[in-house]
Amino acid sequence: MEVAEQAETGQRRRVGGLLWQRNFRLLWTGETISGTGSSMAVIGVPLLAVAVLHASTLAVSALTAAAYLPWLLIGLPAGAWVDRMAPRPLMVGCDVIAAVAFASLPVAAWLGALTMAQVLLVAMLAGAANVFFSTAYTVYLPDLVATGDLMEGNAKLQGSVSVSSICGRSLAGLAAQALGYATALLFNAGSFLVSAACLLSIRAAGPPREPAPRSTIRAEISAGARLIWQDSLLRLTVLFATLVNVAYAGATALNVLFLYRVVGFSPAAVGLLMTGTGVGGIVGALAARKLAKRIGTARALLASTLGAGLFGLLIPLTAAGPRAALFVVGTAVVGAGITGGNIVLASFRQAYVPPQLLGRVTATQRFVGYGVIPLGSLAAGALGTALGVRDALWICYAYFAACGLLNLLPTIQANRDLPTAPLNSQ
Repeated sequence: MEVAEQAETGQRRRVGGLLWQRNFRLLWTGETISGTGSSMAVIGVPLLAVAVLHASTLAVSALTAAAYLPWLLIGLPAGAWVDRMAPRPLMVGCDVIAAVAFASLPVAAWLGALTMAQVLLVAMLAGAANVFFSTAYTVYLPDLVATGDLMEGNAKLQGSVSVSSICGRSLAGLAAQALGYATALLFNAGSFLVSAACLLSIRAAGPPREPAPRSTIRAEISAGARLIWQDSLLRLTVLFATLVNVAYAGATALNVLFLYRVVGFSPAAVGLLMTGTGVGGIVGALAARKLAKRIGTARALLASTLGAGLFGLLIPLTAAGPRAALFVVGTAVVGAGITGGNIVLASFRQAYVPPQLLGRVTATQRFVGYGVIPLGSLAAGALGTALGVRDALWICYAYFAACGLLNLLPTIQANRDLPTAPLNSQ
């Protein structure tokens, strides 16, 4: 009987994997709940700007730009600071800052003092908190799980992001109609506090991570940038992410506006249609490890990016009626491809980059890759104003599809798997 019980427990552990580890489970729970709130804000904040403040196409695009502008302003020093600090307290502080920022929007609306300037400022402040949080988060995961479990950990976390996206985007439109555009954002503020509580509940997983040797901030930033520049594979992945983010940021900045103003869907319908990305993200998270194991991590990255680009071309064809399905299918495959590619690339970097440089390499990659997002968002807004939103979407998604061709270069295409150590050390 005891042997049978042990076998059953072992089977459950194999099924649940890292979710049976308390520390990872707390991290996963907090990120799932805060991800739901953040996904509500992706729909809720633009709807607030459009429906309450009557924002223009360019102003709505500026919201996406404001959220990512901090990567240009503080992205590089953030990596050096993260490598100097304990990641968990930093992540808790970022959660609290984001919660207060988003809570200020409904308070201002109730007082009749809400302005577009405040909405943009909140987007920028929350974006600055995200710069530190996401960099520290990348560094923190290898502290919680073994190197061999990084792919599983990233897959589970990306899967929860996708589930959160479905729940958050569905709830955003419904909550906006039921409670009001501003009041619905309280869910987002509360979700960050839940994330902070979960992080505070994590027990120390082992000896503290050895901090990077200190010199000047400038020298520490240079070390991370130099590794990327000198390593051909890191250099290529950064270039790819940068080009993709320009296109996808532009498309993302216009999607809500396209569905609401051009196609004419209600807020609730907009929220439901936008769940396609989350559904695809779940599929991508579930399939990424299996696909990488079957065909190799390099080829899985190639398949994910090329597939996402081709199906993205369905999205500008969306119209009321049966053609609404094109938006769902297109965003679902795009979501699957982006999620699968992100899992492969995140696991690659966490295993490939020396731990003492991981924060700086991550921040440098995101400084470049995320730093162009404001440019993509504003460019899409300008195109939408000049040519119309639908034509601007065609340009964004055609460019997005072309970016996948970069992974056909021999640096990636010639290998079955991405390496797990720098090329010059093998």
